[in-house]
Amino acid sequence: MAPPLGVQLYTVREALAADRNGVLARIAELGYKAVEPFQPTDDPEGFRRVADDLGLTIPGAHAIALLDEEPGPVFEAIATLGAELAIVPAGIPHEDFTTAEGIGRAAERLNALSELAAGHGLRLAYHNHWWEVEPLVQGRHALDVLAGELAEQVALEVDTYWAAVGGADVPGLLGRLGDRVRSLHVKDGPLAKEQPHVAVGSGAMAVPEILAAAPGAWRVVELDSCATDVFGALAESRAYLDGLGEAA
Repeated sequence: MAPPLGVQLYTVREALAADRNGVLARIAELGYKAVEPFQPTDDPEGFRRVADDLGLTIPGAHAIALLDEEPGPVFEAIATLGAELAIVPAGIPHEDFTTAEGIGRAAERLNALSELAAGHGLRLAYHNHWWEVEPLVQGRHALDVLAGELAEQVALEVDTYWAAVGGADVPGLLGRLGDRVRSLHVKDGPLAKEQPHVAVGSGAMAVPEILAAAPGAWRVVELDSCATDVFGALAESRAYLDGLGEAA
């Protein structure tokens, strides 16, 4: 059974920096039951205590530091949070996804990190943006090629919006990637790289069809940017997903 509907905390990064505990309480008040941190080494013990008190679970955490710092302490922090997924959200050069050789290098880095993650009781995952999808390598999206070179234990967190912006048929992509997809970033917008995102259900994404293509994946709402009140957009997103039966 997938974890409950969550929020990627990058969505509320400015408010979070000013009042972490208050922001987590507000997310819980909106009815969300899980969060996905993006700075796991920032007081993981205190973060876990607050989340536990609010009834918020932490199934996974983003950690770009895994690529440019000693990974051991980062994995330890993620484990302290109680997460199962240690997610690399970016940091591999964009150009590596334009050639088979570059994708091979990316896979080697992720496979090596995955072995280290397992030593901490974690499963490594990789999160895409548009630049892992838009390039076609050997006639396939670079993300498809990468998946074929990753060790079996390496999971994927598919950002459905950026996959669509990159030109993928997202339900088809999810179908090809199968059980490797452990998490989805659920977001919406005008399908333009430079435009702000909107509440889930109010943009151009075919959300019901996308979610149906990965029924067992954890759903995580994210707005990279937002032209309206971000907490209002989170509330609208949850209400829409609740109407689809996806907000448990």
